[in-house]
Amino acid sequence: MPSKLVSLGHSETASQQPTAQGCLCPEGSMLKGLLPNSDEEPVPCLGSPAAGGRQGPERSPELPLDTPEQVSNEDPRAQARPFTPKPPPPRPRLERALSLDEKGWRKRRFRTSREDLTVRNGASPSGGSLQDEVPGTPARSGSPPCLSASLQEIPTARRAPGSGGPSSWGNCLSGMISTSLDLLHREGASAGSTPRLASLLSPRPLPAMARNMASEGLRTANKVDPDHADYKLRLQARLFRAHSSLGPGRPPSPLAYDDCSLHSSRSTFSLLAPIRAKDVRSRSYLEGSLLATGALMGADELARYFPDRSVALFVATWNMQGQKELPPNLDELLLPAEADLAQDLYVVGVQEGCSDRREWEARLQETLGPHYVMLYSAAHGALYMAVLIRRDLIWFCSEVESSTVTTRIVSQIKTKGALGVSFTFFGTSLLFITSHFTSGDGKVGERLVDYSKTVQGLALPKNVPDTSPYRSDAADVTTRFDEVFWFGDFNFRLSGGRAAVEAILKQDLSSSVQALLQHDQLTREMQRGSIFKGFQEPDIHFLPSYKFDVGKDSYDTTSKQRTPSYTDRILYRSRHQGDICPVKYSSCPGVRTSDHRPVYGLFRVKVRPGRDNIPLAAGKFDRDLYLLGIKRRISREIQRQQALKSQHASAICTVS
Repeated sequence: MPSKLVSLGHSETASQQPTAQGCLCPEGSMLKGLLPNSDEEPVPCLGSPAAGGRQGPERSPELPLDTPEQVSNEDPRAQARPFTPKPPPPRPRLERALSLDEKGWRKRRFRTSREDLTVRNGASPSGGSLQDEVPGTPARSGSPPCLSASLQEIPTARRAPGSGGPSSWGNCLSGMISTSLDLLHREGASAGSTPRLASLLSPRPLPAMARNMASEGLRTANKVDPDHADYKLRLQARLFRAHSSLGPGRPPSPLAYDDCSLHSSRSTFSLLAPIRAKDVRSRSYLEGSLLATGALMGADELARYFPDRSVALFVATWNMQGQKELPPNLDELLLPAEADLAQDLYVVGVQEGCSDRREWEARLQETLGPHYVMLYSAAHGALYMAVLIRRDLIWFCSEVESSTVTTRIVSQIKTKGALGVSFTFFGTSLLFITSHFTSGDGKVGERLVDYSKTVQGLALPKNVPDTSPYRSDAADVTTRFDEVFWFGDFNFRLSGGRAAVEAILKQDLSSSVQALLQHDQLTREMQRGSIFKGFQEPDIHFLPSYKFDVGKDSYDTTSKQRTPSYTDRILYRSRHQGDICPVKYSSCPGVRTSDHRPVYGLFRVKVRPGRDNIPLAAGKFDRDLYLLGIKRRISREIQRQQALKSQHASAICTVS
């Protein structure tokens, strides 16, 4: 009998020893289904030294038992059969955010909120739980109480490529299970009874997530969880622009974006074309070709500003008769009612200009406003020419060159002659000539001589290379450029006498214009080929621009009785057929400060890609004139508002 008792005690003691394949619990039962993967390392028993290196109590918590083992008098080590626990059935994978990269998600080990709290308390960071990151579901029956269903739904573990240590999900999971069991064991020992599962599974306020690289990427995918304590702080950080020139004391820019998604951010508030950073690093602004993608004046840059590869051009000519008085408003001339949109380039030529040339240019700048700058202006005696262009197009212009020709040598005041201005816009060379030919009804021959002197005497281009040198002629300046506009007071008259012209003017406008052009000297000479070879003129649908009484709409009523004529004209010539398309050709009857009416034309000009090896203007413009025009525009607006207030004021009451 005593020997039997000793054998029994020995059997009970031996039954509590762990085997190589499983963990035997009290009273000879096997804990089944504890490990999710059987190929990983065995999980230590409750209270064993392997669980965190701490010794457990004498009695472990009672767990559900399976089929008990057979009790035998023989050695249990010899009778124990190897047992492999079956893994749980596969569960569907959790859906992850699409913005996370597949390989990056496998490699990363995200630090959770509980790990941050454990690290701050001085404990090991491996005791955290994934409950904060993966939403859990109710635990299944038959599973350990400390193992939630969220852990069982983790995808099958894979070893990260290139990693040398045990970095798979299975090893991490085994460490978390052991730590969770140890926490359960310690709480049960401190209370002296069954551990309370509510203390482990009850929701707790989540601490602030550490702002490291892992949490940054996770929050970008989750769109910043509003349940976290630092949600307001992160929301303010989203309004900060990473690469902004605004100082810390200035309000955030309306173009702000999330600094966590810098690579995918793109402003939707700006109308400007985006500029890629690699283009700024690699582009050469000094050399290029017609086919180079990085050329400043190449095809790519041209397509950004002019998809149809045509620029809107405004050309005007006006004989001011030397009057000091300027029109109170130039809107009718520069911004006609027929044109809904402003043009890209404005070229205005003046003959017998006013004595104060600067005042005239300031009026042009004031009328066009801050969207335009004075690219170039030149003068030859009483001949003025001003070239104004949109501000964002000055980078695509070459250096502007000018040349003059005097056709009346004996005159001290250069009232007759020509002034030429040329430059290259992208890959298209432009030449603008304003002339004042010899006056007089019968001096057609003198005017033909003035034309010949001009085409031979203008020395252009100088430094800017010719775009098509094989088509150029040394005796004709108009053959050295792609597009040529020649305008001015050519002084060609209507033959037949004033009486015949007045009789035609009494007819209908459309029929009278066609009848008047049959008496036009310039039209007749162009048909003969003696002047303006290769030039064209838009169709005329307006009355003769010369000669009016100053301030009136009536033709000359003085004793000289000059014949009304089309003296002010605009002609054009293109090296390539169809490159210039006239849109509007008319006069300004509302400008009456001179005996001539201004004549203007609207054109669409074809533009081709260019090269970067031409001398660029580098954005030069008349800055002082620009500021003067803006100040005048502001002063005019203030005066207008004050005039409106004074009109509504009365002695009794004031209407605002």
